[in-house]
Amino acid sequence: MATGLAAHVVAMAHNNAWANHRLLGACKGLTAEEFAAPRTGFFPSLRVTLNHILWVDIYYIDALRRDPTVLQRYDDPPPDFADAHRLYEAQRASDHRLIDFCERQSEASLAEGLVLPRPNRTPPPSSVASILEHLFQHQVHHRGQAHAMLAGTHVKPPQLDEFFLAGEEHLRRDELRALGLPVR
Repeated sequence: MATGLAAHVVAMAHNNAWANHRLLGACKGLTAEEFAAPRTGFFPSLRVTLNHILWVDIYYIDALRRDPTVLQRYDDPPPDFADAHRLYEAQRASDHRLIDFCERQSEASLAEGLVLPRPNRTPPPSSVASILEHLFQHQVHHRGQAHAMLAGTHVKPPQLDEFFLAGEEHLRRDELRALGLPVR
């Protein structure tokens, strides 16, 4: 069993999947029109915001897995799932890819340097751990915006500000089991 930073990135990946499950699950209560309706945020709608999260996940996970085609796809249009039901399934698959990657990490592999490919420039390498931290922060940032957008609809925004605190397992047990995640 992983300990230290390796265990932490696994916990973050599990929490990330749980938060995405809650947020996109709530968005399933919207019509396609409500999902795409203009709203205030960095991106103009829930649809665009949540598809952006998925696109960035795909890019970073492919880069972390050292997929040689990742740069060729950098400028591809992002996914555009028109309803939350289909986006939920795509995000869930992406979340499981991220969990799988994180579960395979060790302290040593997290310290390795990796260059994130970018068009027209080669940035210096970052540690795998730093890249994962950046990806998790990106998710939190845009999920928060989507959460605020959802508050402007008839659907109650779900609680997203929880982690895995002792004594609260009963609050998340069913959801984590449904996601195939260990109950923490």
